[in-house]
Amino acid sequence: MLQRTAAGRDIGMKYTGQYWIMIVPFMKRLLTKKYGRTIAREYIKKAKPIYRQMLAQAEDIGAKNPMAHNVYMSFVFMAIWKASDGTITPDDMRGITRELLEMKIVRTVMSGGLDVNRPKDMDRLKGKFQKCAVWAEEYPEYRDKTWDFHFDDTLHKSGIYYHFTRCPLNDYARAYSYLEILPVMCELDYLLAGLYHARLYREQTLASGGTICDYWFVGDQEQEYSAEGGKNA
Repeated sequence: MLQRTAAGRDIGMKYTGQYWIMIVPFMKRLLTKKYGRTIAREYIKKAKPIYRQMLAQAEDIGAKNPMAHNVYMSFVFMAIWKASDGTITPDDMRGITRELLEMKIVRTVMSGGLDVNRPKDMDRLKGKFQKCAVWAEEYPEYRDKTWDFHFDDTLHKSGIYYHFTRCPLNDYARAYSYLEILPVMCELDYLLAGLYHARLYREQTLASGGTICDYWFVGDQEQEYSAEGGKNA
């Protein structure tokens, strides 16, 4: 159930089972492989009410926010981790999520057919991010709650660069003791970049104590850089 303010207004993310239904069958298969069927079922069963609770606790960033899927999806993994009471370590979850994103059906659906080595697909990816930033401007009631995009086309000669100074997942993890598992969610960005035939270069994240979460995407056919050494490259 959503929490309410004193004025009776709902707070918290609106519940939807869409992401749970989409992810859990794959997670159940991977958990069964690692821990056995009985334990996998136990963790999934315990995780569902935790997932609902997490959404109720989280600050509402707008159910139609194009970035909302990051909360809904990450909370599935985080709830399962929590349900294990420490049996699933962050390293375990790191391996499980990697294996999930390496499944052919998952790669096909999530990649959207993008190959950012093609200029038109790099533009499509950038447009996708820019739409998220525009949405936040169009809905000012959520502007200070959602991710804040800061683009900089002058920092690098190739690819896409932007950073955040605010992340709802980081805010939630720090408030409700999920910070231990949050870096695993941040690392999914590298795996997702790979689905677009991109490399992600990053210097810091809010989860690791940084002041920003930075993203520099380049095609995986470009020369390799370091996050720092690639400045103006």
